[in-house]
Amino acid sequence: MMRFVGRTRELSALAQHYDTGRFEMVVVYGRRRLGKTMLLAEFAKDKRCLFFTAQEKSDAINLREFSDAVAEFFNAPEVRFSTWDDAMAFVARRAAETAEPLLLVFDEFPYAAKANPALPSILQTAIDHQMLGTNMTLVLCGSNQGFMESEVLGHRSPLYGRRTAQIELKPFDCFDARLMLPWTTPEEMVEYYATFGGTPYYLSQIRSDQSYEQNVIRLFFDPYGLLYGEPQMLLRQELNDLALYTSVLDAIATGATRPQAIADKAGIASASVGKYLKTLEGLGIVERRLPFGENPVRSRKGIYRLHDPFYSFWYRFVSPNTAAIEMGAGETVARQSVFDSALDTYVGDRFEDVCLQWVERLNAQGKLGFIATKFGKWWGTDPIARERADVDVVVSDSAEKNMLLGECKWRNQFDQTEAIRLLEQRGNAFARGARKDYVLFSKRRASESTIKKAQERNDLRLVDAERMFQS
Repeated sequence: MMRFVGRTRELSALAQHYDTGRFEMVVVYGRRRLGKTMLLAEFAKDKRCLFFTAQEKSDAINLREFSDAVAEFFNAPEVRFSTWDDAMAFVARRAAETAEPLLLVFDEFPYAAKANPALPSILQTAIDHQMLGTNMTLVLCGSNQGFMESEVLGHRSPLYGRRTAQIELKPFDCFDARLMLPWTTPEEMVEYYATFGGTPYYLSQIRSDQSYEQNVIRLFFDPYGLLYGEPQMLLRQELNDLALYTSVLDAIATGATRPQAIADKAGIASASVGKYLKTLEGLGIVERRLPFGENPVRSRKGIYRLHDPFYSFWYRFVSPNTAAIEMGAGETVARQSVFDSALDTYVGDRFEDVCLQWVERLNAQGKLGFIATKFGKWWGTDPIARERADVDVVVSDSAEKNMLLGECKWRNQFDQTEAIRLLEQRGNAFARGARKDYVLFSKRRASESTIKKAQERNDLRLVDAERMFQS
């Protein structure tokens, strides 16, 4: 059984609204497998809570099962509702009978609302006329992001304006993900995160008695492995035109980064590719990246990449090899295409994300030396060498008077002095009047000579994987 870890901010947000003494409506949503139900169950376990999970069934069955849940909760065996109006009115009356807070969790709300499209309007009427005077916290939860954003949060929804908070649940970052894998070394954790991402359900499938390679082969490269068909199954639940979305994801995973190149590689019309990319962005699978400092509305320098590490790994290594995996060659494919060749390069790209997450955490703790509001990566022309260059981590305050620039190296050995020199040189691409700090992120501890040089100055930090997880 998956144990509950993390989510402290989400639990705190729920508690703040539960303790107000008045009616609250909190919307919790996010992609499947992220632990929304576990979060709400954890929050509800010491509270007076009526917890109902709708099923992908008929409206009559959902209403009957809601009636059963209400009857059991209120110890009212005679209860049997013929309409949702009656059901909500009954719960509101019982909530009004006492000052004691009541938590009503309506999990998988989209299933019930799709079976009965009038349900949002029914709930709106109940809120406006019966629930507002109660000490009830109503939580509407759902995995269908499109439905939750349009039919619950959208301005055309009958429920628009009723919510008092919304929580979009997102995957763990690398550091919260380690709470689920406490036995890993820092290096192993970065590899696991680069492969499985921060989805709790996926992380829960990792076995501590197996190596990284054994876990990956068992889960990804076996046709019976739990994660072998996972992306296709989830996308099928969210999207139409699965084949076209898969083609877009394959194109990005194999190096296409700009809309025209993605359209050409995916074999779709260039006029249509924007629609697919926007949908995948909304699901948190794809992201549009801009060089640090670019205007997101006007810039034409944007590139696309797979944002979620799990999807990135799957489409990079599993998708091109499904035929071989189906024929029983999964382990051979994994060793040849991943472990013996491309793994360090692939993990190195994701290591940049981990380094930025570490900086964001430091900033939230007030340990950065300034309050950062802008985070990203830069690429462009080195102002001195006049050649294409990049800076892996760029962070600044709102006025760009204070900046932090970072270089990320996921290698066992490299020229540390040269890496620092290039980082400082490329720093000239940014505001000349800004105070700049530099960070060299590395897989392993820096050499003693590099450590000594860093100790002699106050604008250079050396951060290896082990130190990251100690902060």
